[in-house]
Amino acid sequence: MAAAVGTWAFSMPAVDKARRLLEVGSGASAAVQEAITELENDKETGCFVVGRGGFPNKAGVVQCDAAIMEGLPGRFGAVAALPGVGTPLTVAQMVMDKSEHNMLVGEGAVAFAKEQGFRIEDNSDMMTEASLAAYEEFLQSRKSPPKNHDTLGLIVLDEMENITVGVSTSGAPFKDPGRVGDSPLPGCGLYADNRAGAAAATGDGDKIMCFCPSFHVVQLMKQGLSPGDACQSVIQDICHRVGNKDIFEIGLIALNMKGEVGAASTVPFPYTFWAHGMETVEQKQSCPYVHLD
Repeated sequence: MAAAVGTWAFSMPAVDKARRLLEVGSGASAAVQEAITELENDKETGCFVVGRGGFPNKAGVVQCDAAIMEGLPGRFGAVAALPGVGTPLTVAQMVMDKSEHNMLVGEGAVAFAKEQGFRIEDNSDMMTEASLAAYEEFLQSRKSPPKNHDTLGLIVLDEMENITVGVSTSGAPFKDPGRVGDSPLPGCGLYADNRAGAAAATGDGDKIMCFCPSFHVVQLMKQGLSPGDACQSVIQDICHRVGNKDIFEIGLIALNMKGEVGAASTVPFPYTFWAHGMETVEQKQSCPYVHLD
């Protein structure tokens, strides 16, 4: 059964785009790529720390991370610390399809993008008035702004029972140049397996990458847990391990091969969902898990 789920409320246009593509017979990977690209390239979504218009690093440069993973074995591609490209997910898909490697970063990702015909834009074209103003304020105060939503994650299941997950982010605002979070790392920011389903993570990437939560969610679904129970189990395990004092922001979404969706989080976490038979995309809400010591 065709279905799609995305992280945060701002993913609704991406999930709706995936819905429309699936309804005319698109495959999962094409739907993920087209839907995410549309949001990446929209400066209005930059405030959510995604693509064009996202916050720059400490040096004032927008560097993006993105990855895509199919449920078939060995189908993964990613880019990290990529400047000058407003649609990094498409470059990540090119890495998956055309490179002998699975991940390219920094100058290597730029060189590969050029080889594939992408124009490397001036950093000024990647910025908006809002992101430039935020950067100037950061330079004066040296304090990062309160965390906003980060990482557009999108999971799509098509009618042929192929599942694909994609993620895209401009990363932590005013990060150190070259910093890479969890998003483009397989098993951390995303994971997919056609025998079980797929998962994606969002939140504090420097902490998330220490726990490989997306891999664990998919493994639990493979063992028979529902997407919701799998996400909740992983969040519970993380909270038990770190304790109340060190709980960090993390949200998980998952979709299994039946088209069932689930989520769990340590913060209020809206996500969007559509499945075959639904007329419109719906917004759901994950309530924060409360760990009692």
